[in-house]
Amino acid sequence: MTTTRLIEVERKRALPDVDVLRRRLADLGYAAEASTAETDVYYSRPDVDFMETVECLRIRRRGEFAEATYKPPSNKGTHSDAGVIAKHETNVRLAPDQAEPAQDLLVAIGMVELATVEKHRTVYRRREGALVSIDHITGVGDFVEVEVLSPKVDEATAVLEAAERELGLDGDVVTLPYRDLVMQAR
Repeated sequence: MTTTRLIEVERKRALPDVDVLRRRLADLGYAAEASTAETDVYYSRPDVDFMETVECLRIRRRGEFAEATYKPPSNKGTHSDAGVIAKHETNVRLAPDQAEPAQDLLVAIGMVELATVEKHRTVYRRREGALVSIDHITGVGDFVEVEVLSPKVDEATAVLEAAERELGLDGDVVTLPYRDLVMQAR
């Protein structure tokens, strides 16, 4: 049995006025699906600087949900000049009480803790199309992230760009991960 491998295609922008975007989302029929608080703890290897390779290894907690995530290194194929990021994520769901032991395991095998990102996220969706998230990152600011999951990067990018145009998103593209923004703000 062959499984179709989905790629997460996303672009993040600085968000100067959250209320303006919330009104626009409502006017266009987007519904808020969830509002959550997430805590992500990011790690790197001692022999490879994940800040330099733009890899991601994190343990995420959100209420009773926990997962470990790995995203591979970035290159010209994963990051477009227009700030679109397309990467396959490997996610392993954890029982809520396994998040802390997973973090302990990473440290025990020599991984280095880089940063903790505290994020308040509200997710919006219509029946079809892109997922739109409004994120407040503690100590950094507000952002909007438009995301499409698809096995076809070109088609997903077209859906993402159409959603951004419809929403009037033309602010500054942010190419750095939240982890890096938090580390810069320290």
